Amino acid sequence: MHYLKDRGFTHAHAGDITPREVYEGRRVLLRNLAAGAAGVALAGWAGRDALAQVARPGKLAALPGARSAVAGALTMEKLTPYGDATSYNNFYEFGTDKSDPARAAGTLKPRPWTIAVEGEVKKPKVYDLDELLKLAPMEERIYRLRCVEGWSMVIPWVGYSLAELIKRVEPTGNAKYVEFVTLADKSQMPGLRSSVLDWPYVEGLRLDEAMHPLTLLTFGLYGEVLPNQNGAPVRTVVPWKYGFKSGKSIVKIRFVEKEPRTAWVKAASQEYGFFSNVNPAVDHPRWSQATERRIGEDGLFQKKRPTLMFNGYEAQVGQLYAGMDLKKNY
Repeated sequence: MHYLKDRGFTHAHAGDITPREVYEGRRVLLRNLAAGAAGVALAGWAGRDALAQVARPGKLAALPGARSAVAGALTMEKLTPYGDATSYNNFYEFGTDKSDPARAAGTLKPRPWTIAVEGEVKKPKVYDLDELLKLAPMEERIYRLRCVEGWSMVIPWVGYSLAELIKRVEPTGNAKYVEFVTLADKSQMPGLRSSVLDWPYVEGLRLDEAMHPLTLLTFGLYGEVLPNQNGAPVRTVVPWKYGFKSGKSIVKIRFVEKEPRTAWVKAASQEYGFFSNVNPAVDHPRWSQATERRIGEDGLFQKKRPTLMFNGYEAQVGQLYAGMDLKKNY
């Protein structure tokens, strides 16, 4: 196996981050709810409600979402601090260091914004951002995010199932895959001057993956609109796949018959597969996938967490890959 050379980018270690305080008020609330004779029976449900009502950081415009009823949509794990989730990012359009997006993404203009939905659909359309924001009720989904580099986060996203949009455009019988294209504007994205990837950034899903209710068309996090560095104004989040499969700052959604040539497959097909499902049994050539470091929980004696198959969403999505060789189809 031939390994991809660094090509000018370095993946920083999560241990370089200084952890921040994690929503102590929410934890106090859960303890109080659990107190008393009836608390034991109600604590689990009360905890889910509390987790779905994350305190806003007060940085950007509010974007509230109702607690999601989708199976698997609300993990009970501790949230990653907002400061870490918005300052430790992979968004190569703004640079290859983890701190580059937060530093450089101020040049991105998230309004006005449109997404063209085209290809093998009966009702192609160019959607304005405001139209998309009203297309379906907003939900809060608390998902694990697992990077192929061996680190993870827990983030409260705001959006709705991508299937809501897909149903409206009515894919034809030829639509087998969905391709997502990120904005590529050098005047807004200084990282495009680098040849680290073939721009624009393209990702893709099989149609049944895109239709799965956990696949989120995402407009916010922590109860507010998306920060630029996290893929504003609209992105996808596919929680059972490695983070690079979730396209950011999307300007085009295309329905196609053949498997899309995605950005990382084009850059290094020997390292990155089309499916890129989280799988602790299949290592990346440069990173073990058996364990992960949770951002915000770094410390001298902090142990890595064991990585879960499909990032912990096996019960919800495992049937999509029944009979597949997951080592071959990595």
